[in-house]
Amino acid sequence: MLKKRIIPCLDIKNGRTVKGVNFVDIRDAGDPVELAAAYVEQGADELTFLDITATIENRKTFAELVEKIAARINLPFTVGGGISGVKDVALLLKAGADKITVNSAAVRRPALVTELAKEFGCQCVVVAIDTDLTTEGWNVCVDGGRTPIKGLDCVDWARRVEDLGAGEILLTSMQGDGTKGGFSLDITADVVASVNIPVIASGGAGNMEHFNEVFKSTGCSAALAASIFHFSEIDIRDLKKYLKGNAIDVRI
Repeated sequence: MLKKRIIPCLDIKNGRTVKGVNFVDIRDAGDPVELAAAYVEQGADELTFLDITATIENRKTFAELVEKIAARINLPFTVGGGISGVKDVALLLKAGADKITVNSAAVRRPALVTELAKEFGCQCVVVAIDTDLTTEGWNVCVDGGRTPIKGLDCVDWARRVEDLGAGEILLTSMQGDGTKGGFSLDITADVVASVNIPVIASGGAGNMEHFNEVFKSTGCSAALAASIFHFSEIDIRDLKKYLKGNAIDVRI
């Protein structure tokens, strides 16, 4: 069995790390380059960088900032935001990304996932799924959570992106995002059970027990969080010791 991974996420807006609640009420969380360096020291397993307004502002992720962060870290580095084709990915990989993540563009043109997987390998392609609980169930949303896709079920979409060539899924619960009330265990477990690729749980981490719960209850491969790390509420070293003590196999 592969060790469970702890992944800090840098949500970037205008070159700064930010964090919101339920994808809104954004506040500043610091310099992304300095935060990235701190997470290396704390023993993070990977780092994720998401330019959260790249899609809605119709521009490309800041490759220059990616390059600066990559120069300061020695971790697997996933980058997303505004990616719509092979050229975008080539630029980001050249800047220092190890993997890329696509979300809105993949929903609007699913063939993109296959194109990227064929060009760069499945292991390079992470499909991010933002999902919100509606009267229809867990639906997929795009444009930074602003646009619900009527009739697109989260589990169905997860299965499809695996078939299209995704190597991993980053699943974010909009219900949980920034609330610190815990991960959305039911939908995370459903997605994990429905696919054969790793699933990263995201949205809702507020304390160490939440990580213990999501690993034990859902079988996810990794857990991602932002504000609790950015604002020094939890040190990753302490979290890993806690998880190890609760029989979760993590890299110390």
